[in-house]
Amino acid sequence: MTAVLLVSLTGCSAADTLTQLSVTYEKHLEQNQDELRTETLGDNWKSKGAYVGVISREDADTEQYSGVKEALLVNNTTNQVLVAQKVFDKAYPASITKIMTALLVLENCSLDDVVTIDRDITFDDPAAVSLHLKKGDKITVEALLNGLIVMSANDTAIALGRKVAGSDKKFVAMMNKRARELGATNTNFQNPNGLHLKNHYTTAYDLYLIFQELVKHNEFLSIAGKASSYIEYTNQKNKLQAFDMAATNQYLLGNYNLPHKVFMLGGKTGTTGEAGSCLIILTKNEEGEEFISVILKASSKQTLYHTMTEVLKKEN
Repeated sequence: MTAVLLVSLTGCSAADTLTQLSVTYEKHLEQNQDELRTETLGDNWKSKGAYVGVISREDADTEQYSGVKEALLVNNTTNQVLVAQKVFDKAYPASITKIMTALLVLENCSLDDVVTIDRDITFDDPAAVSLHLKKGDKITVEALLNGLIVMSANDTAIALGRKVAGSDKKFVAMMNKRARELGATNTNFQNPNGLHLKNHYTTAYDLYLIFQELVKHNEFLSIAGKASSYIEYTNQKNKLQAFDMAATNQYLLGNYNLPHKVFMLGGKTGTTGEAGSCLIILTKNEEGEEFISVILKASSKQTLYHTMTEVLKKEN
């Protein structure tokens, strides 16, 4: 229909018109490739297509590692998928959720921004990890990010979400919108910290897509690679509070060893009864190639780290 319409408008033959169209299109594509991709895929096209590791559902339908639900290893330098076990299956992410919270914070805030806590942040679950932030506390975004990433404090996620979006509901909407932009279309977030909710879920592959964007921020890696962190903030009575925290990443603490010639750059843990033990990390090999690996729903912390170590051996 297009060719016929053009013929009637220009008076050219159909053959001549198709030839001109072909030449014009190829030339236009060559000269305007970035603009075409941006128009077609949106502002975040660099996170899609040829810029990520791609795997079919058939190739992912494997069970290489027992004791874990999903396992993924992608060479983030070459975008080659090296391990893919059930990576498109629905799973609960627990505190790995916080990588999306961290991403939105780094995209929308400065580290030296000061957050004033507008009301006490508490949780129904007394075991929920928390800095116990109270109304009137004043704390920097950088300190909150340390609590979020190193200690996995759940109240820091709430405070950061409100800083970015103004309310919990608006921040969750931002999380899901950003996930879709990055291609994480099998994800549905319902809170910024990963405390269990039935309809708060994702996949190993979606977490990889989100994490791949996050690790472009050096500010994240400078925090996520630390074995411990010391922060200070001012409480509601204008008195200085100090908090010394240890990392939840057991590789950083030296409780588990990485394979020979594999080096830790940073990551995020997650654990709930429903999610099991989870971990996403960025590592590199001796050649300097970087790798993103994900384990979801390991039956225990020991199984998580032993399996991750076996996965990471494929880097060399």
